[in-house]
Amino acid sequence: MRLLSQVVKSAVSQKEWSRRHFWGWLNAVFNKVDYERIKAVGPDRAAAEWLLRCGAKVRFQGFERWHHDYNGLPTGPLGRYKIQGIDATESCIMYRGFDHLEGLKHLEEIKLSKCMYIEDTCLERLSSMENLQESLYMMEVVSCGNVTDKGVVALHQLRNLEYLFLSDLPGIKDKQTTVDRLQTALPRLDIALDLD
Repeated sequence: MRLLSQVVKSAVSQKEWSRRHFWGWLNAVFNKVDYERIKAVGPDRAAAEWLLRCGAKVRFQGFERWHHDYNGLPTGPLGRYKIQGIDATESCIMYRGFDHLEGLKHLEEIKLSKCMYIEDTCLERLSSMENLQESLYMMEVVSCGNVTDKGVVALHQLRNLEYLFLSDLPGIKDKQTTVDRLQTALPRLDIALDLD
């Protein structure tokens, strides 16, 4: 009976691993950057397509409504619609796709909440983009288990960041030092914390 139980547990474990591996592979495919597509439709349209494909939402400049339906993206002349906000709550965006953000010049806010693939390298990449250093002023990082102090400190490069909300980040071990470093680099930054 014990042997049968172990065999069943092993089979279930293998099945779970296969399922997780498949979804990880599929999410990586969704995040692949198509540079030809970016050239053809422009950075904002290509980034919107990537974000919606991965389950995120976007808000375009001049609109109050968040777009979440890939097939409902607005059409019109190339370059007409500029991404102003990204809500990546529970999306599968990952580092591999962050090149999509490179050409965004009007992005003002990003919400990264419950994003299982967001890690320090993502925040470092985001912070290193010159366009975002100029335009981004509001950011939330919530329940992203792979984010540590290192990733949060990298946000100091976003020189126009005015508001940062950090919540449920178990990888943050030295909260006070991290906050102090950000405040020193960005004196105008309002940091809201819920890290206990």
